[in-house]
Amino acid sequence: MHSSAGRYGADRQLHAIATGLDPDRYRALVALPEDGELSEDLRAAGIEVLVRPLAVLRRSIMSPAGLSRVVAAWAADAGGLGRLARARGVALVHTNTSVTLGGSAAARVASIPHVWHVREIYTGFDRWWPAYRRLLTTADALPCVSRATRDQFGGLGRATVLHDGLAVVPRRADRAASRAALGLPPDATVLAVLGRVSGWKGQDVAVRALGDAALRDRSDVVLAIAGDPWRGEERHLREVHELAAGLGLRDRVRHVGFQDDVDVVYGAADVVLVPSKQPDPFPNAALEAAGAGCCVVASDHGGLPEMLADGRTAVLVPPDDPAALAAAVAGLVDDPARRERLGAAAAADIAERFSTARMLERIQALYDVLLSA
Repeated sequence: MHSSAGRYGADRQLHAIATGLDPDRYRALVALPEDGELSEDLRAAGIEVLVRPLAVLRRSIMSPAGLSRVVAAWAADAGGLGRLARARGVALVHTNTSVTLGGSAAARVASIPHVWHVREIYTGFDRWWPAYRRLLTTADALPCVSRATRDQFGGLGRATVLHDGLAVVPRRADRAASRAALGLPPDATVLAVLGRVSGWKGQDVAVRALGDAALRDRSDVVLAIAGDPWRGEERHLREVHELAAGLGLRDRVRHVGFQDDVDVVYGAADVVLVPSKQPDPFPNAALEAAGAGCCVVASDHGGLPEMLADGRTAVLVPPDDPAALAAAVAGLVDDPARRERLGAAAAADIAERFSTARMLERIQALYDVLLSA
């Protein structure tokens, strides 16, 4: 079960898992709340996809009225998915994000094990977290994408670290062609931020860094924002545009939208920024950019320090600190040799430690243990 049908980080991971399982041992049936790029990709790979309403928590519905709607959908999931699991002889439910609710009840109805994959850190939800933590810990296994994610559960034995793998083979497309495709200046220093445009991914921090004294007068430095907001949360993108205009950076901040071929963004970028304001569990934007050999500057919290080593494979900076981000970028703008060294070291390290094969081996081993219990 999964919470969306796009081609962002967790979507890519779901695709890698469903299509990478050993067919002699496991066959995936994927439940999604809507049709989209992910469902198309899965069906093209021969994976059966069921599209039906699912109970999914979103930041935008964290209110009593919003939660009541989620609870109603949750009850529908329990009955409908539980009956489906029994009818189809499903052996195990794997809920691919901790914001997708119905898998827990469906597994209980069908009397089968439940794996609840935790890809979220619940900073800022202190009021809700104790109750939600109790719900999550009803799962038979809680694979967490980073140590920072696992630490939310204290010493609970069912919560284990299972890092994501490279869901795609990342590479950097041709620089000139990539910039032409994205409408970016051919000779500028391009900074890129990839991912959902949101209130916590830090696109606004990147804009403020561009307006900081260290970069303000560098008209040859531009920022490309690759990604779109969740449906219904378009205000975040409007706020980024308004911020850029207010700082006099309208022409230096380019929104290139969601890019199906992220290799084009990697090819266009001199530096990839991951300026998350809240702890990012294990952002695939950073994993894939580093794996492609990009020079990455990222916030020093969440799962990022587990992925990237400051000064060796990336530059890590204090979170939500535009001045620190600007200073780090300024030190790289005129030092292409250092950018290349960091990118090359990152590509080698990521390929060794975070292969898809290693992730799949660990997931199937987890399934084996649960089904043999």
